Amino acid sequence: MSGIRTRGMSRTTPARAADLAAQLQNECSSLLKLYRKKENLPENVAGGSLVSVSPPSSQLDTRGKLWSLHSALEQCHSLLESVITKEEQELAEEEKEEYENKRKMLKDRLSYLLVSIGELLRAAGGPAILTPSLSGSESDNPTTAFELKLWVYRIFMEVKYWSEMAITILQELQSDTVKEPLRRSKRSTRSTLR
Repeated sequence: MSGIRTRGMSRTTPARAADLAAQLQNECSSLLKLYRKKENLPENVAGGSLVSVSPPSSQLDTRGKLWSLHSALEQCHSLLESVITKEEQELAEEEKEEYENKRKMLKDRLSYLLVSIGELLRAAGGPAILTPSLSGSESDNPTTAFELKLWVYRIFMEVKYWSEMAITILQELQSDTVKEPLRRSKRSTRSTLR
């Protein structure tokens, strides 16, 4: 992400957002482990992507990467809300407490990360955030209990994947933000030495 305009961004904002993404990833891993145990699922459940956004390529500028990341996380948030609604109808009362608490924490952390990335996107001169629709994705309601289990699992895997992607992108952005003032200070030192 070298040569990318990051002027106007707070130095702590990318770091704060990366920390939020790391917390989200840890919470999601914990929730996946609990869910697999609760539902007796193997670790390697197959399934395609539910998010219709492609991972950001290295060819994109900061705005493009942040927009792609924000859009994907927004879709994850919508899917997570769908899971919560569907599971509230299906779960037995005795199964709820720990799982619901972890799921709620995951959703809240994802919301905070979305706000942080939205701020970074605006600071980078990005457009108003338009979130791609989930239509055409596999977000349709599952019809059997087993399909529901797999659907929920896949959504948690999407959140985990995109939180890991967020960590990578935000750490790159943080690194570039720190390097930019160093480049400017070297230039100003050189110009005073001439």
